[in-house]
Amino acid sequence: MKKFLLSFGLSALFLGALAQDNAKPVGGTGPQISLDKEVHDYGTIANGANGTCEFIVTNTGDQPLIITNCKGSCGCTVPKCDTAPIKPGAKTTITVKYDTKRPGPINKSVTISSNATNAPEKVVRIKGTVEAGPETPASPVKEQSPMAPVEKTN
Repeated sequence: MKKFLLSFGLSALFLGALAQDNAKPVGGTGPQISLDKEVHDYGTIANGANGTCEFIVTNTGDQPLIITNCKGSCGCTVPKCDTAPIKPGAKTTITVKYDTKRPGPINKSVTISSNATNAPEKVVRIKGTVEAGPETPASPVKEQSPMAPVEKTN
């Protein structure tokens, strides 16, 4: 009985070690997306100023990363991304242009879709405030002359 238990124990130990050798390492397998920042803060920006910012994407995995789409949350936020495969360890830049002719707060997002195993859809944000633009002269309002006759209604 002791021999049986000893053989069984050794077999289980051997099989456990073998299973660990065949297991894939955790993290780093497949394409992995990593960004230099999650949020770009414009702070307070002048009306009509250059509203372009950049997000640096790095492939921290061991297979090529392919960005399939970049989509802004509205028409005022236009991202540009390269869809060419990014080799492991390589970087690419996603450029986002915001229309700064819209005064007021900025709080928009860009969704990055890829084949990354750690985050197939990654959302980055832009925020800040666009100052009010130059005031346009108001059209003159015609005032009624104090001497104009007033219509009477019965």
